[in-house]
Amino acid sequence: MWKDIIFWIQHDGIYIVLILVVSALLAQICVKFLSSIVRRTVGRIKTDVSDDDIKKRQDTITSLFGTMIRVLIWITAGFSILRRVGIDPAPLLASAGILGVALGFGSQSLVKDLLSGLFIIIENQYRVGDVVDIEGAAGTVEQITIRSTVIRDIEGNVHYLPNGTVMHVINKTMGFSKVSFSVKVSADTNVDSLTAIINEVGENLAADDKWKDKVLEPPHFINIGAMTDTSLEARIVGKTPPSKQWGVTSEMRKRLLAAFKKHKIQMLEMPGVTTVPKKK
Repeated sequence: MWKDIIFWIQHDGIYIVLILVVSALLAQICVKFLSSIVRRTVGRIKTDVSDDDIKKRQDTITSLFGTMIRVLIWITAGFSILRRVGIDPAPLLASAGILGVALGFGSQSLVKDLLSGLFIIIENQYRVGDVVDIEGAAGTVEQITIRSTVIRDIEGNVHYLPNGTVMHVINKTMGFSKVSFSVKVSADTNVDSLTAIINEVGENLAADDKWKDKVLEPPHFINIGAMTDTSLEARIVGKTPPSKQWGVTSEMRKRLLAAFKKHKIQMLEMPGVTTVPKKK
């Protein structure tokens, strides 16, 4: 018995280990080569998108096609091992063909997922690293495979969405992002003065060395929203590079708090921050 085991290890065992090692190395080399080709090719395409957008597209394409390469390599390795141990894969393939016909209708969803994933990449609907809202799952895209999209939400939960179910995508970090929020102040506030203060705060924010690279269009007063006999709502908008809108919005709100306090403007409500208490 031991002689048979030793003989198998010396012949088939070493060969199988060699196949596994070579396959693992080949998969790594191919994926690195693919990554290099993708980064050179996509990087040379002249577009008006940012470097961050280009990198996201590169990472997404590398992730998708890298997975396909690994699958092909390991399937080939599996067939080679079967041949080595004396199992002819041809009958298995024939059986798989018959089984494939039998399960054809059941596999339609899998084919749909595959084709949808390819169109998601080709159409550049979203990329790895984008912040999206897809079919109720909102968060950051961590991975796009040939079958599904993986999203991690703000609470750390991971959502797996079959690509074939993706019908409506809200991409919050494509091309540029928008600052958009409102503040409520007392109804007796002078609108012209309020407008000037908001615009000045936005301009100073855009000129700040720490924030100028994160602001494409300074946050500014756009119009008056809802009005009551005690309050009026000022709407503020601006433009930032992808994913920078939350930080700019937070900083703009903080600076508005200080500016309103300085100019004695009574703020009734500002979503997301502590309201200024009324003076007695």
